[in-house]
Amino acid sequence: MSIIDKYILKRYLATFTVMLLMFIPIGIVIDVSEKVNRMLQNKVAFSAIARYYLDFTIYFANLLFPIFLFLSVIWFTSKLANNTEIIAILSSGISFNRFLRPYIIGAGMVSLFSLMMGFYLVPSASEGFNNFRYRYLRGNGLNEMRQTSDVFRQVNDNEYIYVQNFNQERGTAFKFSLSKFKDQKLLFKIDAERIRYNPKTKNFTMFQYRKRTVGALNDKLEKAEKKDTIFSFELEDLAPTVYVAETLSFGELNKFIEREKKRGSSNINTYLVVLYKKYSIPVSAFILTIIAVAVSSMKRRGGMGMNLAIGIALAFIYIFFDKIFGVLAEKSTMPPLLAVWIPNVIFGILAIYLLRNAKR
Repeated sequence: MSIIDKYILKRYLATFTVMLLMFIPIGIVIDVSEKVNRMLQNKVAFSAIARYYLDFTIYFANLLFPIFLFLSVIWFTSKLANNTEIIAILSSGISFNRFLRPYIIGAGMVSLFSLMMGFYLVPSASEGFNNFRYRYLRGNGLNEMRQTSDVFRQVNDNEYIYVQNFNQERGTAFKFSLSKFKDQKLLFKIDAERIRYNPKTKNFTMFQYRKRTVGALNDKLEKAEKKDTIFSFELEDLAPTVYVAETLSFGELNKFIEREKKRGSSNINTYLVVLYKKYSIPVSAFILTIIAVAVSSMKRRGGMGMNLAIGIALAFIYIFFDKIFGVLAEKSTMPPLLAVWIPNVIFGILAIYLLRNAKR
């Protein structure tokens, strides 16, 4: 690695780090100013608040790192251009592609770090961040954090459950039913007006229990005011957390998605979007780095301000596309893989076009 490579790579990583260290405290201050009243009302312990803002930092640093990276590359490359350093480098016989090499190395280092964070560190931070937000910062957070009404799920190959309503605080479900099939024939159906989970014994108590077993000639009917039993499903199956996919590590997320596919989950597209973004976000670092260098490597009449204006505009367009197509994947029939990668494809084409112009 030459002196020029080390010089550019050092500036690349240092500017990106400073950009993160500048904007994250600003985000924390804004968040505190908006939510301090709610925290005081709920008498949240200082240790819980400190942990929340640690998770907040990791969560948003991973979410917004491509934008911070993009703006930091534009910033220091514009300074190089204004100081005519880029002209001197290219005039020495170094090609534009060779000039890009330390940028690509820097993007690779940041992407690898982001990928590892997304696989292992961010899920834990996401769980802490969302749990705190739903528990203390939202009006009806404990109920909003789970799907609590009209829950219909396939818990294994043969059993299906339905819950009309679920009370998170009491661990109680209302209008519960479980149906078991074999070879597309109903074997039995269990109904209960109320079902409660017992965390100590890890079993369920059913109230006004009714079981109908389908026979060849006659059905068998069983009733009881109260009955304790153990089911093959867990409490999470009755009321899954809406952000559960964000809280799972890479291996756990893959297993969870396979299990939810077998269950016929209606939220499978949401889970797939989370999985595919673990790959698409690190790749975006390369694309946005190339765009940033192509935009800011030439002197403009407006100077660094013009380059930053162009960069901020492109950053907002990228965020807009990312959010729009993410929602389309979750709420429509658009394939999640296509929706997640469309912003990178569009900006990848833009990167190639701008790079060709910059070479000229």
